[in-house]
Amino acid sequence: MSFASVGFQTLLYKETLRFWKVATQTVAAPVLTAMLYLLIFGHVLRGPVAEYPDITYTSFLIPGLVMMSILQNSFANSSSSLIQSKITGNLVFILLPPLSHWEIISAYALASVVRGLAVGAGVFIVTVWFADLSFVAPLWIVLFAVMGAAILGLLGIIAGIWADKFDQLAAFQNFLIMPATFLAGVFYSVKSLPPFWQAVSHFNPFFYMIDGFRYGFFGKSDVSPWISLAIVAVFFTLLATVAVNLLKRGYKLRH
Repeated sequence: MSFASVGFQTLLYKETLRFWKVATQTVAAPVLTAMLYLLIFGHVLRGPVAEYPDITYTSFLIPGLVMMSILQNSFANSSSSLIQSKITGNLVFILLPPLSHWEIISAYALASVVRGLAVGAGVFIVTVWFADLSFVAPLWIVLFAVMGAAILGLLGIIAGIWADKFDQLAAFQNFLIMPATFLAGVFYSVKSLPPFWQAVSHFNPFFYMIDGFRYGFFGKSDVSPWISLAIVAVFFTLLATVAVNLLKRGYKLRH
């Protein structure tokens, strides 16, 4: 795989331009949605977070909303692009050029990272005025934001390869991605849950992405950020391997 190859750069440019040309829909709309979440939940549940008495709920909520927006939009970018290419029949123009499987996967994933971070930055810019945020460990913020976006970009590639129509892709997003993000501690600390549901939350890899990301702001988390990083890295490796193998096999692509 060569990131300097013309084919890789062209595909990355094409995938980035695809969402940027409709930025009102792909960037501005998710930012507005996150803003509404903040206005509603931040107003209704104002006050200190029970587990973190020195952190207001609004401050606690903002990193969760930023990360949720990054994850959901990274998934949407790669998954929607692949399913559109499959349905319109122009996916052949991606598969025929002399691009390695890793170059194709990397271009789709990196474009998803760009969109996810663009939306996340937009959400942060419009919400940061509502609370005082600290930046205890900014490198952790960047690391988990990029890793989380890449993971959801890979998951979007897998979903886009698997789905044959938009209904299947919508089911994947509505019954897997959305519940996993909402139940990963975006709006609450998992420490506030009963012991059984705390244990269940720890089987959700999205929880570690959000918890590690929030640690970068406050220096506090439900689990060690090193544990979160290890789990996120394993999840990334697993999804990358699955995505490349599906592409190599031509699963639902060569017909």
